Amino acid sequence: MIDDFAKAYLHDYLQHIREAMLAKVDGLSEYDARRPLTTTGTNLLGLIKHLATWEARYFGEVFDRPFPEPLPRWDVEAERLADMWATEYESRSNIIDRYRRVWDHSDATIKALAIDAPGHVAWWPRPEVKLFDILVHMLAETSRHAGHADILREGLDGAVGTDAESMAVQRHDAAFWKEQRAKIEQAARAADPTNA
Repeated sequence: MIDDFAKAYLHDYLQHIREAMLAKVDGLSEYDARRPLTTTGTNLLGLIKHLATWEARYFGEVFDRPFPEPLPRWDVEAERLADMWATEYESRSNIIDRYRRVWDHSDATIKALAIDAPGHVAWWPRPEVKLFDILVHMLAETSRHAGHADILREGLDGAVGTDAESMAVQRHDAAFWKEQRAKIEQAARAADPTNA
């Protein structure tokens, strides 16, 4: 009974974070959805493409249930990092639709297998895993990238929240955030007298 509860809980939370990822590109121009926003080129659409690739791999080949579409390879030099950005030929809708197809495939794996079903992650030092391990791993991985997406989106247009509705409702105005930022800056400077 606890196994079913744990599997459902992890799966539900994964779905919530998946949806939050997609909300981060709602309302953005093509340029803003895909432009590099860090030194390493991290971008919102690339994060979605990356998550689709790895979720397909983890809930697919790890359990001998391969995703039926080709995936970029991490172990082929020419394809390395191809999952982290969108070319001009890849539409936003195609990347998002693929992510949703990955969800369907992953969800079928999660529903079909017991939480202690064995899997094999060839690229891990300890490759023998259970479905539980992969659920936790993908929840952590998706949450990590959702945090990146939160910061990137806030930097683009100030939108915060986990869905389009909450991002549209700003609880504080620009003056509030300016004052809040100044308070935090003052505390940081006071904590490090060498930076005054």
